Amino acid sequence: MRIHHVIAVVAVLIAGFGTRQFFFPPVKAKADIIPSASMNVLQMHRDINMQNLPVQKVHDMALVFDSD
Repeated sequence: MRIHHVIAVVAVLIAGFGTRQFFFPPVKAKADIIPSASMNVLQMHRDINMQNLPVQKVHDMALVFDSD
């Protein structure tokens, strides 16, 4: 008898999901696919001069332990 209840619940869930999809279909996003400015990302990376980047000196003491 319990298997009939399980089958009935599953059938109601499937029917409910189907009617929800029928009355409320998924909405497509309205995205602007036209770029506002034409930028080439690869060209921007090529224009960076790696020798002129600032260098930060780091004095890392994370792995220094006492000699006790």
